[in-house]
Amino acid sequence: MHEMSLAVAVVDQVETVARSRGAVGVSSIELEVGELAGVVADALAFCFELACAGTVVEGAELITRTVPGTARCAPCAEVWAVGMPPLLLCPGCGAAADELVSGRELRIREVRWADPESREDRRTDGEAPREEHRQPITEES
Repeated sequence: MHEMSLAVAVVDQVETVARSRGAVGVSSIELEVGELAGVVADALAFCFELACAGTVVEGAELITRTVPGTARCAPCAEVWAVGMPPLLLCPGCGAAADELVSGRELRIREVRWADPESREDRRTDGEAPREEHRQPITEES
């Protein structure tokens, strides 16, 4: 199941950034998952929980947002939602799609870093963190 390798890769990337920023916890990770990426959301969520064990990401909520698949036709410039299974013939002129515009993504959109004090509070009383720091992970970060 490739969802496990995807979950491990997400946890590794977030952990690397967490270490570089001195973060002590992560409250949530939001992923954009393309509908054509071949990812089963429930399997990814299960694997994510396993991959987080013993890491700074342990206990984080995984939020997945589905990105619809869209295609473009060069001859008539039509852009359409391809759906699943994908319809790759242009509804405008019948030509084959020249480009898949979206739907193959698997991207970390946002990470919410837990406040150091709230991380300790969550361990002792089970309540939600008092403060979170939202920040997207980008190549420049």
